[in-house]
Amino acid sequence: MPLENQYQDSGVRCRVREPATASARCPGDPRTLLTLPHTVLPAVPTCPVGHRRYFRTSLTTCAARPGALRIGPPQGSLYEHLDSSRRLYQKVIDMKELYEKMINEAMAAQRADVDTVKAKRGQKFVIADAKPYVDVARKMTAIGDQSQAVIDLHKNSVISHHEILKGLTKTVRPEDDPFVEHYQTPVVLEILKNQDEAFAKSVDAFVQAIADAEARIGLEAVRHYGGFYGPTCVVDFALMPGSTSNVVNRVLTKTDIPVEHKRAILAAKSWGMNTSYGFGDAFAHALEAGATPAEATAKEIATMQKIYREPVEAQAELMDEAGMTSFDARKYMSEYGRRMEATVKAAIDDGVHYGNILTVPAYSVGDVSHHIAQSTFNMCKDDVIMAVIEAVTDVMESTLRKSLDSYKSYWDVLSLATGASAAATEYILELDGFNAPMIVDLLTKRFHNYVQVYPARGAAAELHNCDFMDTIYRGWKILDKAERGRNGSGEELVPMVGKYPIDLSPIHANEVLMNPQWYAYAACAISVRFSALMRLADYPCLLTSEPVTATMMTNIIALEKETAAAPVRACKNCAAACLVDLRHPYCQWKEAV
Repeated sequence: MPLENQYQDSGVRCRVREPATASARCPGDPRTLLTLPHTVLPAVPTCPVGHRRYFRTSLTTCAARPGALRIGPPQGSLYEHLDSSRRLYQKVIDMKELYEKMINEAMAAQRADVDTVKAKRGQKFVIADAKPYVDVARKMTAIGDQSQAVIDLHKNSVISHHEILKGLTKTVRPEDDPFVEHYQTPVVLEILKNQDEAFAKSVDAFVQAIADAEARIGLEAVRHYGGFYGPTCVVDFALMPGSTSNVVNRVLTKTDIPVEHKRAILAAKSWGMNTSYGFGDAFAHALEAGATPAEATAKEIATMQKIYREPVEAQAELMDEAGMTSFDARKYMSEYGRRMEATVKAAIDDGVHYGNILTVPAYSVGDVSHHIAQSTFNMCKDDVIMAVIEAVTDVMESTLRKSLDSYKSYWDVLSLATGASAAATEYILELDGFNAPMIVDLLTKRFHNYVQVYPARGAAAELHNCDFMDTIYRGWKILDKAERGRNGSGEELVPMVGKYPIDLSPIHANEVLMNPQWYAYAACAISVRFSALMRLADYPCLLTSEPVTATMMTNIIALEKETAAAPVRACKNCAAACLVDLRHPYCQWKEAV
């Protein structure tokens, strides 16, 4: 029963109630969010309005004590805590809305790719086939504290990329499609240099520092050429040994320029993919053509300098050398600059870190004429390959949506997306009796043979092999932990990413994956799924999954616009550095500028 005490102050009285009757609730929510101690409820006026006093109250006393004279709404701890609880509750609602938005946009991007590929596989690719993905990007919006400028970098880049390609060509050859996401950063880099004289001077200082680092450049080029680092993701989102970003970071640490400029320059050659050049390529080809190591090193330095000094022309020349014939690369970059300049300027004005301005436009366009492309249409004619992509997609979506009420951070959403796809891919591999350690061993040994057979191999030859190995290695660790916990109990296998469960049931619901005997001599169909995964080892983009991670990263960067998101400043547990070739001493993640 409430205790009632009346206090008079210039005609104002109030009632004091026990804690159980002084609970705060949010409008429309039946749950009690907090219970207050003895609390003074709103004052009941007993005198004319002009004489009313409102006074502050204490949470620790039963009695109300007169406070400062104040005309207006009642002031006091009850009201303050009600407002605080309302704001806290609203934040919970807003974050759930954000998580759901991230999932919806990311899975819509993935589904646009997968559904288009399934409908068009085996047919001829045309640029217009990518419209479903473009439509998904077009609908992206900023909510809450997200930067609209960051969202626009993603959205406008995708739209511009698609429209420019439609104006230049009807299709893109498979040989040319890996490069379509390499034309954006060179243009954006030049816009930034034109807009910010100080940044332009920093880039010039870095270009000079490349020449000053002749010994380091030569050493790293020799190591790369000889296969010292093993399988290497030369254009890496981290600082993997042997990667271009690793070398760039080593030079930047010796360059006297502002640290945020260093981070922007580093980002430009990680996720940013500033030109199609991968470190060591010029050195290898010069050496194989008869140059001395010193001459080959000079060639390497000149190439590295040009991709920063004149990135647009450097990319155009690289395409000339590669025999790219699908469209005019110079016309593309000229038109892209015209279309994107205002968007880049808006991002600068909004305080978006240059490292993010350099990366978001590039990693968002790869689905147009790369993932939705002739090579994908050809590869996915195989039913089992198509089924693997579909099943992994279903695992991702089911897993992400089932934990919607549990996320503690937007980083958790991204981690679960990539962890679920990794576990699903490894699970399919294990259905045929293989696992990640076996495959990492196999592909690493293959790499060392490959170097001997093809010493002038392309710098990016093993790039996707590394992505695939990293994926299944992470998946293996997730599944292994779950298997150990289950032991021989016969309980359902529920792998976890942190506190979040992974739903593997879509794999068992996939008719093709569960019936490999349809695709081989029935009595001996024990490697069908494995063979499909080996095809995907050269092209795992829809398994890792790039549309999902790109879309989610844009959403995250929109919340952390002032911090350079690339490269990842953490150990990414590279499979190729953990299981066969031991190269941890050559990583740079702790030393990232």
